Amino acid sequence: MAMTRLSDPTPRMTLPRALLSEALRLARSPLSAVHLACGLAAGLACGEYFSVTRWDPALGADAYAQFLGALMPLMSAIVCGLAVDEERAAGRLANLTAVPSRGRAVAAKLLALAALGAGALAVALGVFGAVLAVAGRLPLGPAPLAAAWAGIVLGSLPLYALGLGVALRLGRNAAIGGGAAGMLLAFFSVGGLAHGLMTGELTGALATPLGWVPLAWPARLGSLGVEAFIDAARAAGPLLTTALAGLALTLAAAAVLLAWFCRFEDGRADA
Repeated sequence: MAMTRLSDPTPRMTLPRALLSEALRLARSPLSAVHLACGLAAGLACGEYFSVTRWDPALGADAYAQFLGALMPLMSAIVCGLAVDEERAAGRLANLTAVPSRGRAVAAKLLALAALGAGALAVALGVFGAVLAVAGRLPLGPAPLAAAWAGIVLGSLPLYALGLGVALRLGRNAAIGGGAAGMLLAFFSVGGLAHGLMTGELTGALATPLGWVPLAWPARLGSLGVEAFIDAARAAGPLLTTALAGLALTLAAAAVLLAWFCRFEDGRADA
């Protein structure tokens, strides 16, 4: 008698399907609207300021890139903490743990949150550049802002992996507290808020001990993206070195997060 093979009615879980699921959930989440609002507010406010002040517009773009990058440790931690809270409220992390592949599920969550951050940064830098261009104060063109965007995004990727892991293990408040400390460290790594703007120094290219702490890399890489168009000879070396280190850390952080989450057991009921 011939044997009949019953096909599995459950669709195979792949990373693209997991990403689509995350995108559908984020489309209904307030996190998407908050990212858009933050990007617009930062771009309009800072663009309007630098369009009327007497600061060097190139150094103004550098300071703005540092500002956005220095905020990323805190912003990524807040987003990861809120996203994990949403998952806990929706079903005690069932969308991440009660699935055929935990690794693909948490990878999709990581990529989706990082993509939201990248989109907000694109809006913030794009609106900033548009406001300066209308005012005739974008002497280097849009290329430095695009390089700053790429640098901040690359430097932020390990922070999303860290923030997601901390939020899952220790809760939202621990993630946000660590992110706040990282933000302060990032500002100190470039000499403080607007230090280069006031002194004329290219502070992203300065070799300081704090500049090699990964929490400072979004600010440093964003700044170096602009400074490479101001003084390529000085900024190219630090930019390449930090970018390669950021890429290596991103791959390592993602691998550690996936391996750890496959054995993760959630015992928390609160943040």
